[in-house]
Amino acid sequence: MVTFLFTLLIFIPIAVAIDISEKIDKFLRQDTLTFYEVVFDYYKNFIIYYANTFMPLALFIAVILFTSKLANNTEIVAINNGQVSFTRFLYPYFVGATIIAGVALLMNHFFVPSSSKTRKAFEKKYLSRKINQDNTVRDFSLQLNDSTYIYVQNFNLKRNSGYNFSMDIYDGINLKYKLTADNINWRKEDSIFRLYDWKKRKIYRKYDSIFSGNSLDTTFAFTPKDFNYKDIMAQEMRSGELIDFIEISKKRGIKNLNAYYVELYKRTSLPIASYILTFIAVALAHKKRRGGLGVNLAVGIAIMFIYVFFMKIGQVLGAVADANALVNVWMPNIIFGILAIYLYFKSNN
Repeated sequence: MVTFLFTLLIFIPIAVAIDISEKIDKFLRQDTLTFYEVVFDYYKNFIIYYANTFMPLALFIAVILFTSKLANNTEIVAINNGQVSFTRFLYPYFVGATIIAGVALLMNHFFVPSSSKTRKAFEKKYLSRKINQDNTVRDFSLQLNDSTYIYVQNFNLKRNSGYNFSMDIYDGINLKYKLTADNINWRKEDSIFRLYDWKKRKIYRKYDSIFSGNSLDTTFAFTPKDFNYKDIMAQEMRSGELIDFIEISKKRGIKNLNAYYVELYKRTSLPIASYILTFIAVALAHKKRRGGLGVNLAVGIAIMFIYVFFMKIGQVLGAVADANALVNVWMPNIIFGILAIYLYFKSNN
């Protein structure tokens, strides 16, 4: 555990130093930005996010360092001579991995999202480029419930206004009600929508009734924030909120929610990787070999980068429409889990 903390404390300052070197000019250009905001609003939450992300990888390197040291001092030889099985030898490693995986799971599902919200707000205020930002949603449709659908051809999120709006209510497959408006405007102070040049049509069995007017104040079961579906929002929601958001979005007919599924699944898959990487590290480093620590560390770092590569590929592929997000996110764990099982049986013989 001490080696793990030492390894983690090596990774974090490096990440902070690289980030500072990339953003120092942006910090200096902000006249209203204070040192307190940089440290406590940004870098405190930056450290929380990346420390939690690096936990399984730091554990992997720590296990290699610690186990290689035991092997080089021939302490593992003495353990084997004492008729201690490889499975029993793994027990304290399993306990350590459980502690770290538990902390990472708790952080991922409950604390990191709140921290990310503050960090993202800071980035949006001081670091994001405001030029050429597209604040317009086009051809957006939403299912409010089993029978109600809305459509807006164009909506500007900055001005909270759009045009060519329609709402349809069905009874089975039969259209019963239709509301259209040339323009729609969200009035935040009153929490209402104002429709301009609107037309309301009610469809009965033998006749239709049609009403129209210049302006109409009304409410709907949505707000402009429902138009803004971005995967970055998922990082700011706790897992319970994220699950509820996904369920509501599915009911509303949102087509591609894979980016949200990827964020939800990786909050569990990365901490669970602590077990897999720990077993691989022990299997690689528990035997004394020519080259000692250097060889084990080189092989371990290579495996770590391969795992990170597969992890990123899985997340990108999982976010693609019609892809299986669960399989893609867990694919690195499946592949390296098979490797861990192979190395375990090989080392146990």
